[in-house]
Amino acid sequence: MAGLKTIIALSFVLAIGFLLVILSSALFKNYLTLLVVATYVIAPIPNWLCSRAQNSDDFMDSGSTGIIDFGRFLTGFLVVMGIALPVLLAHCYLITYPAMAMSIIGGLLIYGTIISFTMFFQEEQDF
Repeated sequence: MAGLKTIIALSFVLAIGFLLVILSSALFKNYLTLLVVATYVIAPIPNWLCSRAQNSDDFMDSGSTGIIDFGRFLTGFLVVMGIALPVLLAHCYLITYPAMAMSIIGGLLIYGTIISFTMFFQEEQDF
């Protein structure tokens, strides 16, 4: 059971991740790395929508998980895009390499916090 200390620690790491992404834009006076924040916001939406769209029947499991797999694919694509976009921008010389590194490290901290949050606060289902 996760408590208040876990929530405080996860929020602290999340704040550091967002701080790194914002500093990667502000310190180098190039705000293209803020496009990565859009992928952080949009990434969980396909997974959430596809899990709601699946017709779940308690009495009969048809084994149809195609829509859930599609949602996971789109979420994975957006997560990889959030890491690959700063690399692409740095390769095209639109941002500097230190800005790329700060943006990637901040993104990994944010994604790690989201994964840790779901692991610590997952509800167990009793049948």
